[in-house]
Amino acid sequence: MHYKDESTIYIIESLQKELIYSDIVTFKVLNPDIATDIYCGKSYNLNSDIYRYRSYKSWLDMAQILKCKMLTPKNLGSLVELTFKKLNKFSFHTKVEDDKYGVDSEFANINKLQEPSFIYYYIEALKRVDIYNRKRVLNLGINRGDEFIAIKGLLEDKTFNNIDFVGIDYSNSALELANSRFKESNVTFYKHDINRVKELNLGRFDTLISIGTMQSSSINYKALLMELVQEHLENNSAIILGFPNSRWIGGELIYGAEVKNYNFSEMGLLYSDVIFAKKYLQQKKYRVTITGKDYIFLTATKIRSALV
Repeated sequence: MHYKDESTIYIIESLQKELIYSDIVTFKVLNPDIATDIYCGKSYNLNSDIYRYRSYKSWLDMAQILKCKMLTPKNLGSLVELTFKKLNKFSFHTKVEDDKYGVDSEFANINKLQEPSFIYYYIEALKRVDIYNRKRVLNLGINRGDEFIAIKGLLEDKTFNNIDFVGIDYSNSALELANSRFKESNVTFYKHDINRVKELNLGRFDTLISIGTMQSSSINYKALLMELVQEHLENNSAIILGFPNSRWIGGELIYGAEVKNYNFSEMGLLYSDVIFAKKYLQQKKYRVTITGKDYIFLTATKIRSALV
């Protein structure tokens, strides 16, 4: 196939038809490196033929929309040959097992800390809540401890060791791995039901972190968030909540939240949960910001004038 001046929707529909019968499609397009500072869709004259310019980012976005991986382009000079390969539809999200998030699960193969669209916004959220000067950090759904690993990499050893870190999860194997990664006495992990965190009598914290956990079907999200703010956080507390706006499929992080009974991305529940947290925390005199892409990060810090 060879695309020149066709519209984007035409190309998407054309590739969709090809992917019905084949796991791989290959086609030629204008080389994105042939020009700079050109917006997507701009006409470009090449040897008396009219092409539409599209950047590699545009083609990568298209591959993701089609649930494909874009393989290494083949340089043909003024053109490039692109190949889209269908992703394996298997996803840990649909896996049914006793330890869905344990060390032997498909989930264990995922490393969020190496995904730019996750780690960049998470580190920015940590800076926004001034993690450097926090004293007690509670993480709900800590799994193998990745969020604490990122904090450890951000802080100097002395600063990290002066903070009390507590992580809660229900996976035995994940918590065993987390314990092996942290030998510091200021890091503690508990196997417990997050809905019943009160039973642990952990006292109050000045920082709450929960990434991709509060929206679990087993969590009473709204009630738990209100309980945490009212009974487990200090007056000067800060909060980082991560809401998944993506799914892991065939080794790729695919943008867009999905829910049961829909075969496409539907983000109504995601937005509902984010807006509930924002409004509730603003009522409690927090300054709230919302950032991110594949994960939506809500950060909240107490407005200092409210402490007087």
